[in-house]
Amino acid sequence: MSHESRVTRAESQVLTHLLAATAITSGAAVMMVEVLGARLMAPFFGVSLFVWTALIGVTLIALAFGYFAGGLFADRFDSPDPLFGMLIAAGSLVALVPALKAPVLKAAMLLGLRGGALTAALVLFAPALALLGAVSPCLLRLAAQRVEHLGRTAGALYALSTLGSFVGTVVTGFYLIALAGIDRIFQGIGAALIALGCIYFVRYRRRWLTAAALLVPVAVGTAPSQAVRQLSDGTRVERIASRDGFYGKVKVLDYSHGLQSVRELVIDGLVQGGVDLATGQSVYEYAYLAERLPRAIQPHGTRCLVIGLGIGVVPAWYRAQGVRTEAVDIDPEVVAFARAHFALDRQLPVHLTDARRYLGTTGEQYDYVLLDVFNGDTTPGHLLSLEAMHLVRSRLARSGVLAVNLIGDIGPQGRMTASVVKTLRAVFDQVEVRPTFDPARDGSVGNLLLLAYDGAPADVDPAQLDLESVHPLAREGVGYGWTHRVEPAASDAIVLTDDFNPIDVSDLAVKERVRRRILEDTHWDILLGLGAPPTSLQPT
Repeated sequence: MSHESRVTRAESQVLTHLLAATAITSGAAVMMVEVLGARLMAPFFGVSLFVWTALIGVTLIALAFGYFAGGLFADRFDSPDPLFGMLIAAGSLVALVPALKAPVLKAAMLLGLRGGALTAALVLFAPALALLGAVSPCLLRLAAQRVEHLGRTAGALYALSTLGSFVGTVVTGFYLIALAGIDRIFQGIGAALIALGCIYFVRYRRRWLTAAALLVPVAVGTAPSQAVRQLSDGTRVERIASRDGFYGKVKVLDYSHGLQSVRELVIDGLVQGGVDLATGQSVYEYAYLAERLPRAIQPHGTRCLVIGLGIGVVPAWYRAQGVRTEAVDIDPEVVAFARAHFALDRQLPVHLTDARRYLGTTGEQYDYVLLDVFNGDTTPGHLLSLEAMHLVRSRLARSGVLAVNLIGDIGPQGRMTASVVKTLRAVFDQVEVRPTFDPARDGSVGNLLLLAYDGAPADVDPAQLDLESVHPLAREGVGYGWTHRVEPAASDAIVLTDDFNPIDVSDLAVKERVRRRILEDTHWDILLGLGAPPTSLQPT
């Protein structure tokens, strides 16, 4: 055998390995883009069912187009050049997502939340996904040297691609998002795809200039970002801390205007709580009602469980009353930020686990259980089902009180709000709905505090409320919620169960209103993420 033949066979073997690596990498890239896409869009569109529907639908239609076009393309060329050229193009498009997201998301919002989510997904992700879809038929055409081995080759390639998809999904969801951040992962995916293409062109075609494509993901991340933004009304916004966690992008923002400064904890654009930096008081109504109304109903309680830590003002208040208090939260970043930036007592016990799991395993009894958990724009359905409420009831002392902070709609269209109330009434003797807003003036959607307990209706004395101890920004809403009960107007309520709990679907109208308010009230730069903390405190 000649030396030339030996080299050709060796190169052919290396190319086979490169094709296998391409199958694995392209499969991983598809799923990584899909998972990351949901996180990238969350600050604008939330994490509700219609966002995932848009992403999954766009992924499927883009791949279908890529499979079809790639099959036609593969039959016209015997060379690997087009395949690896598509990899470089796909990698470049993926790496450019961080730079394109701001203008695309802004433009897409003009189409509404559902139409906007679909349009943004199409523009940002469909071109790259279509190119990745075209990889499979091109790989098969190159790898299947003999017809009698076609089935075996196709099976191997699809298995490798699916294995890559599995690894990409697990690694991204379990590790990368919290370690690297969304933008850097997009750039890393792009760099990996471009690198595969460059390896081929440099190794087999001696096209050294092709390696310049690797500069694309590097160039995307070089634009400086601001940590401070001066809004048109004179408000100064400073990003104090930010981290991509497993459950959302967690940020701490300081707002200052004149003599007033407020610090807020924000997850994917939704405010989790805020305090006046001068006094440490909460500036949001639901915190005061969650603290004081259960205590007014049961003034002698000694144990409290807070489900959903937030910034920690509610558990801190109960501890100050001499009540033994502990909290449950699934997100370690929330706990870390509450302790680092909101002076949460490090001695407060916090159980890092799912609330339903904790309730099912603990044997403790509580006089107060406060449920304040949000996944995106709504409380997770598995915490509002009949079974979950029975579980909460089993953890309450005989005269215990459950308080649920809910973003809901008490109007005729608020089927899910009415269903939550109906579910609570299937478990507890008394259920009260306390709004933090005036429905006659502010509409039917907003924060509601639901109170559930057994026994006779409690008579809460309006004189028990010391409005002077409430922050001025929250006094009106706290005063209204203290003295007013409302009833949901929807007539088609159901009892929510683990088997049938359509809250993600039926609550879309509320989620859309909440997101619309967030987008109207929040500057785009804040949703996109301000940069590193500044060296100067002067406005930019």
